[in-house]
Amino acid sequence: MPFRTSGPAASRASLPSRAAGRLARTTWVDLVVAAAVLVLLYLTLRVGQGTTVRFSTSQSAKVDTDPARLPYDAARSLLRMFVALAASVVFTFVYAYTAARSRRLERILIPALDILQSVPVLGFLTVAVSGFIALFPGSMLGLECASIFAIFTSQAWNMTFGFYYSLTAMPRELDELSRSLRFTRWMRFWKVELPSGAISLVWNGMMSFGGGWFFLVASEAISVNNKDYALPGVGSYAGAAIADGDLGKVGWAILTMAVMVIGVNFLFWRPLTAWAEKFKNEQSEATEVQRSYVLDLLRRSHWPRLLGYVLRPVGRGLGRAARILGTDDRPLTHDPARQRTGDIAFAVVAGGLILWGLAGLAEYLHDTSGLGVFGEPLLLGLATLGRVLLLVAAATVVWVPIGVRIGFSPKLTRIAQPVIQVLASFPANFLFPLAVWFFLRTGLSIDVGGILLMALGAQWYILFNTIAGAMSIPTDLREAMDDLGVHGWQRWRRLILPGIFPSYVTGGITASGGAWNASIVAEVVTFGGTTLTATGLGAYIAQATAGGDFPRLIAGVAVMSLYVVALNRLLWRRLYRLAETRYTL
Repeated sequence: MPFRTSGPAASRASLPSRAAGRLARTTWVDLVVAAAVLVLLYLTLRVGQGTTVRFSTSQSAKVDTDPARLPYDAARSLLRMFVALAASVVFTFVYAYTAARSRRLERILIPALDILQSVPVLGFLTVAVSGFIALFPGSMLGLECASIFAIFTSQAWNMTFGFYYSLTAMPRELDELSRSLRFTRWMRFWKVELPSGAISLVWNGMMSFGGGWFFLVASEAISVNNKDYALPGVGSYAGAAIADGDLGKVGWAILTMAVMVIGVNFLFWRPLTAWAEKFKNEQSEATEVQRSYVLDLLRRSHWPRLLGYVLRPVGRGLGRAARILGTDDRPLTHDPARQRTGDIAFAVVAGGLILWGLAGLAEYLHDTSGLGVFGEPLLLGLATLGRVLLLVAAATVVWVPIGVRIGFSPKLTRIAQPVIQVLASFPANFLFPLAVWFFLRTGLSIDVGGILLMALGAQWYILFNTIAGAMSIPTDLREAMDDLGVHGWQRWRRLILPGIFPSYVTGGITASGGAWNASIVAEVVTFGGTTLTATGLGAYIAQATAGGDFPRLIAGVAVMSLYVVALNRLLWRRLYRLAETRYTL
């Protein structure tokens, strides 16, 4: 007579048998998915071999601009972009969760995030190149890591801000319910917090990926301390073609970039945005939803379920680890006296470390160039500040209505998403030939025209976050407005503006920081032998980086951080608090 068991043990024992049963029912869809994964792994390994070849800092930067090299260059660029995206997601989860759940650390981490997003990519590259080359001597891996780090710095901050807001704006009832059910930290994060911020995270990730494309030229063709370094990639290819003044090869680079962006959107971002629809907080199902052929194919395959069986023990292990780590730093009940004492001790330690660092920096600048080095960038920063404010205001007026229209229509989203991705991912450097010709032909000053180039890297944050905010508005609320006959301005005032306001604030703060960062490549425009330079802090930092003038570079980055933090404190943080207290669904 066969022996049978029941209960959890039987359930655990049946997992391999269920997985084997699904594997036995393999269909043509499973074969297609498996073949695609194997091909992807093979291409990744083949392309990754080029990242560990020998490299010497004495080598001259030479880029092969033969169009036949573009497929390989495109694969190298894609590999860097996705590695940087994976690092950005991990950073987002850890940093945003820590800031949202630790009241004391929040006071340090969020202002630090303001500063980090204000530091230009070239500022990070100056330190990263020397550090990674020293870490991997004689290997191309050092330059690869520096390039990936630069792309990471153009992606991570926007995603972190968006997910941090999602955690702080999560309804308190959900948090209390998860505590009453005795969820571990891991269960609460995986079952409650991550789903509540999924739509915002996906759309901000898409925008951040576009930000990585925007700075691709700067991260692959690196000029630091009077030395030029170059990596195989579409960015370095375009940079070399622009320097040579070869419009034909610039056109090939633009075509390759467009193909990559559309392909990544179809195979990666559209399936993610369609999948994220399941996390919309609503009581009635929308009549029209986003669709993705790739997602439909994966849903018909057994492989995702088999992968879930394999990863289930990992989830249990993370849950046990979270239980060992203890409780939240934001308990529902607390001792005010003990909390006040801890706050004072934390403030003293943190303040002491900050003052110690500032004293060391002031001593270095005093010994090298004098503290008067801050005077020029402070004045130049006012010019760039004016461009940033004008850009954010114009982008708000133009893109908020468009973003709401796209977010409310899944059909329009399917059409607009690839177009927006191409536009948002288009590096300003690729337009330098057209920009130089246009500015010289029309007599338009680069001081004004630079705003248009800055907009290429900043305005999309507002559009993408507005789309995410509009998509997050529950369908039943929109249907209720239709039933009540609320239209026009009343609909905007009662539903749309309150519904998108939190996402817009996230887009505004990252657009502002992105505009400051974009000024580095938008205020100095070069094509062939012609260079146009605007009056502004971005041009100041770009020139200091290229010349290896570290005192001026430090002063420029410090002043840019000061402007960004001041703008965030005076404007965006107040809007954040307003969104938390009044406009949370």
